[in-house]
Amino acid sequence: MAKDTPPRWDRRMQQRLSRGEAAALGELYDRFASLVHSQAHRVLDDEDAADLVTREVFTHVWEHPETYDPRQGSMRSWVAHLALRGAVRRLRAAEADAYADEHGEDAPPDPDGLEERVRRATAAARADYIVAAMPVPLRKALELAYVQRRDYRQTAADLEVTEDEARRRLRLGLQLLSTANTRPMEGFSTAGYGRTL
Repeated sequence: MAKDTPPRWDRRMQQRLSRGEAAALGELYDRFASLVHSQAHRVLDDEDAADLVTREVFTHVWEHPETYDPRQGSMRSWVAHLALRGAVRRLRAAEADAYADEHGEDAPPDPDGLEERVRRATAAARADYIVAAMPVPLRKALELAYVQRRDYRQTAADLEVTEDEARRRLRLGLQLLSTANTRPMEGFSTAGYGRTL
C-alpha cells in the first residue's frame, strides 16, 4: 500500500457516509465520539459545551463527508481536527461574549491572553490524542510510571519485561508526548487540516 493511501477502513467509511448510510455514521460515532468529546472538553473545560461540539462534529461529518481528504491524514485525524477547531472557535466566541457583556465592547482587550489559553489547551488536547494513539505497551509503561508513580524497576516488574525494555518504553512514550507542544497531530500540517483553528 502506498504511503499516501488511506487505510481501507477510512476509504470505505467515506464512501458509506457519501452514500448517506446512517449505520456508517453510527459506527464512526461509536469509534470516535470519546475522542471528539475529550478533545473538546480539554479545550473548553465545560461538559455541556463539549457535548455541543461533539454533536456539531458528527453533524458536519454527516452533512459534508466529502470534506475529508485522505491525503491529509487518517479519518481519526480529521475528526480530531474538527473537534479541536470547533472547540477553539467556541472558546473564542465565549471569551468575546463574556468581555462584551462585561465591558459593552465587541473585542476582548487581551487577544494574546486568549491565544495563549488556546495554545495551552491545544497542546493538552494533542497530548491526549498522542497518548490515545500510541502503542499499548508504551501507554501502559507511562501510566505505571507517571500515574501510579512507579519507578522503572517497578514498571518493568509490573509489565513483566526487562528493566532496559521498561526504560526504552518510557523513553519512547515521553518522546512521543514531547511532540505535543512542537508538532501538530498526524495530518494537521499547515498545508492540511491544521490550516485554520
